[in-house]
Amino acid sequence: MEIKIKAPLTKDDAAKLRAGDIVSITGTIYTARDAAHKRMVEQYKETGTLPFEIKNAVIYYAGPAPAKPGQVIGPAGPTTSYRMDSYAPFLMDLGQTGMIGKGLRNQDVIDSMKKNKAVYFAATGGAAALISSKIKSAEVIAYEDLGAEAIRKLYVEDFSAIVVIDSEGNNLYETQKKKYRTI
Repeated sequence: MEIKIKAPLTKDDAAKLRAGDIVSITGTIYTARDAAHKRMVEQYKETGTLPFEIKNAVIYYAGPAPAKPGQVIGPAGPTTSYRMDSYAPFLMDLGQTGMIGKGLRNQDVIDSMKKNKAVYFAATGGAAALISSKIKSAEVIAYEDLGAEAIRKLYVEDFSAIVVIDSEGNNLYETQKKKYRTI
């Protein structure tokens, strides 16, 4: 059963989710990859500001392809999340509650998720065209010079993902390995 959630995602709503939950996200999320994360952290340290409200924000680790005529956005598949691991705890300490990507996270990120009541969702790699059909609007809001890696504000409807690591640190990448080793 899919759980419908709204973005921005409050800490209370994030804390209700459990590893293994399949979710359908509707609302505003932001794209940012490693170059944008680096700039956001540097900008905050220099000015105390960020390009968007980080409290309760969900960041999708993606660098969408250009839109074809008549499309809102081009293919928008998830990128490998560990590339954001050195920046994620800083942003969660500022209030970020959700991350969407693919792949493992390091222990510092997991510890920060537990401390900050945040969650990590996985989107299906290789499904970029399908994912982009769930994006109803897209607007570059910062770092346009980064091209595909610029920060975009997206409005999504029924964006499917799975909670891979919940706010208690339960991690499907670990529990499922153990499960299948016993079979």
